[in-house]
Amino acid sequence: MTRTPNIPPIIESDEKEYRDTGVPSTVAIAGHPLHPLIVTFPIAFLTGTLATDLVYWYTGDFFWARASFWLIIGGFVTGLLAAVTGLSDFLKITRVRQHSAGWIHLIGNVVALLLSLFNLGLRWSDRAEAILPAGLIVSLIVAVVLGITGWYGAELVYRHKVAVIGYGPNERP
Repeated sequence: MTRTPNIPPIIESDEKEYRDTGVPSTVAIAGHPLHPLIVTFPIAFLTGTLATDLVYWYTGDFFWARASFWLIIGGFVTGLLAAVTGLSDFLKITRVRQHSAGWIHLIGNVVALLLSLFNLGLRWSDRAEAILPAGLIVSLIVAVVLGITGWYGAELVYRHKVAVIGYGPNERP
């Protein structure tokens, strides 16, 4: 038997899940889960906001302030779409709620969306003035939170076999 790391709540390992086929996503097309596809957009947009904020700080070019503003809007809107698909799996697949990874992933992504909405509100009337330092700090926090929630999303897929092609039980095996 292969030994796997078990460091709750960072890594929760159960050998039975490694042998299980997994449980498919509740929102899929032809068996392909939509949530992992959709999350690439808010992740790219919201981490891109950190990059454009940094470039604005370095150059002072208003173009980068406008880019940050629109990246936040794109990240928030696509984040809502990703949230709908992820929430469906969270509510309908018991296995997700049985792991701390599912809860951390959900709560962290809600925090990231709320912080992004706050960041958008900061910049609404003046695209550039709010960037330094508040907008930049919020963008950095959002990027870090997304890195953490991405880790836990991967834990759900790769370690706990959620949203994969399989016929395993809805609950932990």
